[in-house]
Amino acid sequence: MKQTSEIIVNPKKLKYTLFGLIVFLGLICLHYNSFFTPGSLVDDYAAAANEGTDPVIRRFASGQEDLAYEALPDKIHNFQISKSIPICDMKHSELIPCLDRNLIYQLKLKLNLTLMEHYERHCPPSERRYNCLIPPPTGYKIPIRWPASRDEVWKSNIPHTHLAQEKSDQNWMVVNGDKIKFPGGGTHFHYGADKYISSIAGMLKFPADNLNNRGNIRNVLDVGCGVASFGAYLLSLDIISMSLAPNDVHQNQIQFALERGIPSTLGVLSTKRLPFPSRSFELAHCSRCRIDWLQRDGILLLELDRLLRPGGYFVYSSPEAYAHDPENRRIWNAMYDLLRRMCWRVVSRKEQTVIWAKPLSNSCYLKRNSGIHPLLCSSSDDPDASWNMLMKPCITAYSTKMHREKGSGLAPWPRRLTVPPPRLEEIHVSPNEFEEDTNIWHYRITDYWKQIRPVMINASFRNVMDMNSNLGGFAAALKDEDVWVMNVAPVNSSSRLKIVYDRGLIGTVHDWCESFSTYPRTYDLLHAWTVFSEIEARGCSLEDLLIEMDRLLRPNGFVIIRDRPSIVSVIRKYLPILKWDGWSLEVEPRIDSLSLNEERVLIARKKLWSGEDVANT
Repeated sequence: MKQTSEIIVNPKKLKYTLFGLIVFLGLICLHYNSFFTPGSLVDDYAAAANEGTDPVIRRFASGQEDLAYEALPDKIHNFQISKSIPICDMKHSELIPCLDRNLIYQLKLKLNLTLMEHYERHCPPSERRYNCLIPPPTGYKIPIRWPASRDEVWKSNIPHTHLAQEKSDQNWMVVNGDKIKFPGGGTHFHYGADKYISSIAGMLKFPADNLNNRGNIRNVLDVGCGVASFGAYLLSLDIISMSLAPNDVHQNQIQFALERGIPSTLGVLSTKRLPFPSRSFELAHCSRCRIDWLQRDGILLLELDRLLRPGGYFVYSSPEAYAHDPENRRIWNAMYDLLRRMCWRVVSRKEQTVIWAKPLSNSCYLKRNSGIHPLLCSSSDDPDASWNMLMKPCITAYSTKMHREKGSGLAPWPRRLTVPPPRLEEIHVSPNEFEEDTNIWHYRITDYWKQIRPVMINASFRNVMDMNSNLGGFAAALKDEDVWVMNVAPVNSSSRLKIVYDRGLIGTVHDWCESFSTYPRTYDLLHAWTVFSEIEARGCSLEDLLIEMDRLLRPNGFVIIRDRPSIVSVIRKYLPILKWDGWSLEVEPRIDSLSLNEERVLIARKKLWSGEDVANT
């Protein structure tokens, strides 16, 4: 198999004299004249010596990236690639390692199916990891770009039409030739998600029937989201939804949502807390989500309570809210009684939908008679601890400051993106440090974009992941781009994710020693700042993480890796075998107050390839 080239750009370390380069490259050109015109690199280096410009960057910018880098002497690229990573069998083209039902059967895990534990994360031990590159399905095409992708995707990218057949009477999706189209319907919004959203705003008496309520509704949790059309139509209102659904019998619904470019993630309300901090959402939504909210004394509703901000709303559209048969009446009465004891109140009820609101302060909880269930959580309980944490059967009270202010104290969107939020003091970050972080990421993003733009197709990014989100500065710096960012807080800094949500952004907690809960090929850009250093310090495998990043990354997508030079040097060696050598660039960034002692930035682009291509190579 022919090995594709990789170029290393690090001008400070090219210590050869111009004469030496000419001799080396001249000899190479004579021997490898089938790869490129003899003397062309010599001319580039000669010009670079006068202009102070690295010729490799100029060649990339002009599209001449297919140079025979393997022909250059070891003193320039400093390594020989001798290992390879196998290609997975095509049956694994949609593998989600920690949500793999086959693994559960193989490990003979004893799970409570009634509580849906089999839909929770169960990661393979190291000896059972596939450690191979996930191939795209046959006929895979570069995804349709946003905003057109909201309404249609390539059928070959997600060759599953069973949802269209099963939900044909509910207008979820329609197969049309080589595309799957999304009319914007849903189980409880037959006339379209946009009209349904407007009706909710009308029930709440928001100005102009606009659900964003002058910027005060920004973060929404959509539980049991289907193909996420509800979240899709919120985006035009400056509302961002975390659309959540399990990998269940409708297993491709989240895959469709992400292919469309809608913020979504796999998850389930089962036995563990959702991987989000407390007080993250102004509104939670459940439209016929088939969840037994009364199980285990209402513990699932108590999890929603943990996630809702003071005064937050729960929009519930389901037969229990309107049907008059005895069973649905029984469920409704029991839910009403439980939510009353949780101090929630019905603020509106119309046709198929009821809307509850949480209290603005702790006053209602504190006035309840002692012994009333559910009880308040212990003061020692951390409501923001959410990674691999069991749900708690108790009410999480507001912080002292939230109770005093009777609300979250957040500015309306979009001002909340840059105004220091009140919960900064909980993580011991000052407003000045917050503002400095925001400014630094603005400059860093500007530098990244300068490097990428020469090879970037217009609007080629939509789904972006920041693998170490810190305070959300990376995502905030992209506010003027037509993208959304999944901000990932590593487990050792998970407390900072609440600041991300307070800024009006979304994200999740994750341990990068494990696989992420999403389908393959769901992100256009992955940004990894010091992520590799962190997992290396914990003794986890850099190679495993690179394979996982490849699984997440769409063909033609980019990675930006910012880390120590030694880490970047190792990762460079993997670019050809990962097929991330469609274009690559390494630079030494400017120093700022967030920098390590020394850092390098490696930017690489993943090629579009197929299993058939590899087999024929």
